Amino acid sequence: MSERPPSRAAMVAGAIGLAAFAVIAYTPAMAHVAWSLSPVTSPAPADAIVVLGAGAAPDGTLSDQSLRRLVGGLVLFRRGLAPRVILMGPGYQGGPVEARLRSSLAGDLGVPASALIVEGGGLTTRHEASLAAGHMRELGGRRVLLVTGSHHMPRARLLFERAGLEVVPAPVVEVSPSTQRPEGRLDLARALLQEAFARAYYRLAGYL
Repeated sequence: MSERPPSRAAMVAGAIGLAAFAVIAYTPAMAHVAWSLSPVTSPAPADAIVVLGAGAAPDGTLSDQSLRRLVGGLVLFRRGLAPRVILMGPGYQGGPVEARLRSSLAGDLGVPASALIVEGGGLTTRHEASLAAGHMRELGGRRVLLVTGSHHMPRARLLFERAGLEVVPAPVVEVSPSTQRPEGRLDLARALLQEAFARAYYRLAGYL
């Protein structure tokens, strides 16, 4: 029995897929998208710095994104832009709480415990915004330096503002738009696509 040749629709779909792969992996198209999403701002004094969660492994290893956000937040603190740092991040798959791991590392780097607020309950960005707003009410302020990935910042900023906070964006680069490597460009496209789906879901759910 002879095999049937691919249908015309399948051939067209395959050609489109290959073309899209080539554009994503071998052109700066995704870099332009990433740059358009990155807010151009300068850090300014605030009542607190909020560092959003980004993941940790069950063995207690912080993800690369988590470390980048933590370092970004601690740099702002060392510059004297806020007296408190709210560290976010829950436990994952029964592993240690990300916020506590970050607090321990911050302490090792010389940040006093009195300057740190450890919040390990935020399971989503919306949940983190609500929890951060609660901490800010206790502190008596509402202006925050928000630290998260540059592609994640637009959605996070809207959610924090809807929670009643005044947001000064302080994005960190998690996947460089300047990469020339095809695998790096694919990683960037994956991050942008995940964020696009998340933003669409939040809009459909009425959160934005």
